[in-house]
Amino acid sequence: MSIYLTAIIKGKPETKEELSKILLNMVVQSRKEIACVQYDLHEDTSRNLFIFHEEWTDEAGLDFHNQQEYLLDFVAKSSELTTDIVIHQTNKIA
Repeated sequence: MSIYLTAIIKGKPETKEELSKILLNMVVQSRKEIACVQYDLHEDTSRNLFIFHEEWTDEAGLDFHNQQEYLLDFVAKSSELTTDIVIHQTNKIA
């Protein structure tokens, strides 16, 4: 059963370029993972907001993803680059 995530990241205005570069690299790297079905990044430029729409094949694949160096690097830098991160795990109903 697939796992669906929506991650909403509010960037600091002064870090927009660096944050965008890191998030785009996360897309490239995540899409290489076997358990990754979907890993799309959207941007609301008027609010410096980035939104990931993700689908993973299973919990083991998501756990593997969450331990990757590129993701851990983002987490370590996130307090410098962002003002808020909200992650929703949902069930697809239609």
